[in-house]
Amino acid sequence: MFRNLLIASVCLLSVPAFAQKYTAQLSGTQEVPPHSDATGTGMATVTLEGDKITYTVDYKGLSGPATAGHIHGPAEAGANAGVAIPFKDASTSPITGTATLTPAQVADLKAGKDYVNLHTDKNKGGELRGQLKPAS
Repeated sequence: MFRNLLIASVCLLSVPAFAQKYTAQLSGTQEVPPHSDATGTGMATVTLEGDKITYTVDYKGLSGPATAGHIHGPAEAGANAGVAIPFKDASTSPITGTATLTPAQVADLKAGKDYVNLHTDKNKGGELRGQLKPAS
């Protein structure tokens, strides 16, 4: 019996954490304040597994090269927050990377309080933004 319990415990330890996916459609109208003249679009996908995320951000049509990009939080849609996860290089689409989150950052992501923001020289405060929500 002890042997079976030991084998079951080892099997449970080797099972990968359940991955959760979050997505955001990026647009200028979601910026605070909104950029109704922004013609760019984008899509962000963030996969959370335990305390680690993998992200991909595709974008096109910006007013110029992206000068920076980040995941910001915690903030509801319509409010601004500080940088939570900086992207190493936002100048080329797609932006890809990984990061390890704190327990508070995991809770904020799960609560829908994180957003992706892309910046350009024309729109230093942000040109495209999208609130991360659980993928359906």
